[in-house]
Amino acid sequence: MAMNYIWDLLIKAEDEGLTKKDIYFNLATTYSPYMELSPQLLNAQFVEQHVEVNPYYRYFEIFNNLFHPDNTTNIEFRDYLFDITLHFLAEIDRMQGMNKREFFIHFILREIEANIFGNLVRDNIHAFTKKEQEIVVLNMLRLYQTGEEIYLLKDTLKRLFKHCIIYVKSEEQDELLLYIPQKHTEQNQRKVQLVQEIFMPIGFHIEVYWQYHFGIMDAEETMKLDRIVLY
Repeated sequence: MAMNYIWDLLIKAEDEGLTKKDIYFNLATTYSPYMELSPQLLNAQFVEQHVEVNPYYRYFEIFNNLFHPDNTTNIEFRDYLFDITLHFLAEIDRMQGMNKREFFIHFILREIEANIFGNLVRDNIHAFTKKEQEIVVLNMLRLYQTGEEIYLLKDTLKRLFKHCIIYVKSEEQDELLLYIPQKHTEQNQRKVQLVQEIFMPIGFHIEVYWQYHFGIMDAEETMKLDRIVLY
């Protein structure tokens, strides 16, 4: 889908793992008066890092005198100012378009990056996709509102890992058994660690089983040879 606005492009860039610093806005040499962005390929499926912009499409009053054809001095400075100003305007666009839910997500992610929640959370949040980050943050908001730690721990894990199973074993001690039918990778491990750090109550212990379920008596599907681990 074609993008026509600077804020739209920055959101797409974030989805592809780019940061705002990776995007450079340049004055378009040729452009349509009906479009803000002037990409080389109109229907490109990726984000170009050097983006040509028609600044007069929405910001004529701001840029009207900045690039007058007769003014050929300080070109490098004007290009730098142009890029900074468009990044600033794109952020204003995004903030104005946010609803309350999106604002809280943005705010908490910024707090995570500022290390308010500790090193483990700050470092491991990058193991999540943008949509997965939103799942975690929205449940953090629910945690502040309800205090339902175990429920939100289970809900978060089930949203992140399809078909995972969580058992609560509390006869002798507060213990959780988590089965995730995926391979044990560093990225998946970091996700589980972050969820534990945020949602697991103090005093609880969690045991994680990857790919193969532990055996349960009288549950035939968990007692297959070469596809079972011991608890």
